[in-house]
Amino acid sequence: MANDGVNGGINTGRRRFLTATTAVVGAVGVGFAAVPFVSSWEPSARAKTLGAPVDVDISKLDNEPGMRMIVQWRGKPVWIFKRSSEQLAALTTLDGRLVDPKSINPDQTPDFAKNESRAIKPEIAVIVGICTHLGCSPGYYPEMQPQAFDAKWQGGFYCPCHQSRFDLAGRVFQGVPAPSNLAIPPYHYTDDSHLVIGVAPGGAA
Repeated sequence: MANDGVNGGINTGRRRFLTATTAVVGAVGVGFAAVPFVSSWEPSARAKTLGAPVDVDISKLDNEPGMRMIVQWRGKPVWIFKRSSEQLAALTTLDGRLVDPKSINPDQTPDFAKNESRAIKPEIAVIVGICTHLGCSPGYYPEMQPQAFDAKWQGGFYCPCHQSRFDLAGRVFQGVPAPSNLAIPPYHYTDDSHLVIGVAPGGAA
């Protein structure tokens, strides 16, 4: 009977130990499970990065005529390219073919870009590359020569999804599905070779 008592004592102690251990492990498990759940309420590093201003070195545009840079800002493609004096001159001849030639719509053009070139520096374009119809990304056709989609083409962008057309300032042509000009993001120059997308001149976002 003594042995039974010892065995019973061992079993009882083991039960208590296992019960306590299970409770501790369970509590720790709940704690670890809670960490990713609570963390999920915080914005991820990637999400923070997507909303942050983007610094861009545009010095290479001088070395490669006709080159277009594409950078990501807030998950959107932003086109940066240099326009020739001939291309800039052509912009002034297109008003009669455009929906909003003076960029009146404030949703597409911030005040600092309400001019013929829709830019701070006329020769450098900075445009969000998303069609205002259904969100496709138009193709870049900078050549000032007739195209299959426009016999009077003076350079610009053509959307293959539904045939919308935009000039080299991102202004939409009449008679196409896109209702408005391509958007101009907030941006400013820090020097002649660098600009920041996401912050307008004067610090406005």
